[in-house]
Amino acid sequence: MDSIQLKLCDIQGRLFERSKEYESEGFIRNFMNSEVADHLDSPYNKLQWMGEEYLLDELNDEKQLIREGEKYSADILYWIGYIYRYWACSRGEKSRRIYRYAPAKTMKRNYMAFHTLDPEIAIDDLIEIKRQRKQSGREAFDHSV
Repeated sequence: MDSIQLKLCDIQGRLFERSKEYESEGFIRNFMNSEVADHLDSPYNKLQWMGEEYLLDELNDEKQLIREGEKYSADILYWIGYIYRYWACSRGEKSRRIYRYAPAKTMKRNYMAFHTLDPEIAIDDLIEIKRQRKQSGREAFDHSV
């Protein structure tokens, strides 16, 4: 990871942190499946440097975010946003695909155990959780994963 990619991770972390006024699970799902995320996934896009306030406005215009519902803490939101962007940058995966591996509930559930780990190890562990759930057949009944 170069310094520009790490800066993008921080920007996305701060964007997620700023989303604390919205229902968190819906915000995360909407973001990870949005055109805004698609722009951040591209090798270079001017939207990447517009700042988290602008990105939040763009996402709200695109998806009409909801305010009512469960709101995650700022620490959890920052970590989720940071890890998702780190995953996209380090592994070249699109946000939509990453979200299918690790949706909001999975990220929140594993925050306490993973937030102090190196991002690469946390990502490997999230992928392993998905693999184990799929292998055990639990995924067919649990749409949160």
